[in-house]
Amino acid sequence: QAQLVESGGGSVQAGGSLRLSCAASGYTTYCMGWFRQAPGKEREGVAAIRGAYTTTYADPVQGRFTISLDMPKRTLYLQMNSLKPEDSGMYYCATRGQWSCPRASLGASEYPYWGQGTQVTVSS
Repeated sequence: QAQLVESGGGSVQAGGSLRLSCAASGYTTYCMGWFRQAPGKEREGVAAIRGAYTTTYADPVQGRFTISLDMPKRTLYLQMNSLKPEDSGMYYCATRGQWSCPRASLGASEYPYWGQGTQVTVSS
């Protein structure tokens, strides 16, 4: 069973940058993703990765966020640049654990294992 621990959240001004990290333990097949949830809104997919190179991004973050995976360290990253107030929310990483994936999916229902989240607040 996979366990995930996120870190790196914080408060920044609009235009700033943050890098989130997600340390994985247990068994994982490197099908992983980042999701976020703002108060009163549904959880939404931000970026996903399959293996080392196949990635998918949500339209609102395309060109600003970069997802990457350090396999030896078993750590997933999300580099967030040019942050906007609408990027604020709780950010979660997720993995399919022992299950493989045909694609890098932004669908939350496809991920059975989740971290506890890290808060990102962007002020204008």
